[in-house]
Amino acid sequence: MRFLPALIFGAFVFAASSAFAESRVFIIANQPDGYGIDQCLAKGDKCGASAARTYCQSRDFAQASAYRRVDPDEITGSVPKSGTNCSHGHCDEYVAIICQR
Repeated sequence: MRFLPALIFGAFVFAASSAFAESRVFIIANQPDGYGIDQCLAKGDKCGASAARTYCQSRDFAQASAYRRVDPDEITGSVPKSGTNCSHGHCDEYVAIICQR
């Protein structure tokens, strides 16, 4: 009989703690670094996990929950498709990193 109230209390605490978890999406320019980290982040490969985690930790977040390439059309606001961010017709790619506290 004591097990049921303990189970309900545990479920409530778990649900409440996840509700208070703060997350934030950072959109950054995915510039080649010579080490291939840009491709790891853009493709969502495991090799980009440490770069995404480090990025989040540098902004006082505990972890990176996801990271992926973002199409410029997905970004609200002004993202240049030509001009200063483009060299020889190739524009910067962008990566979204989702950080959690």
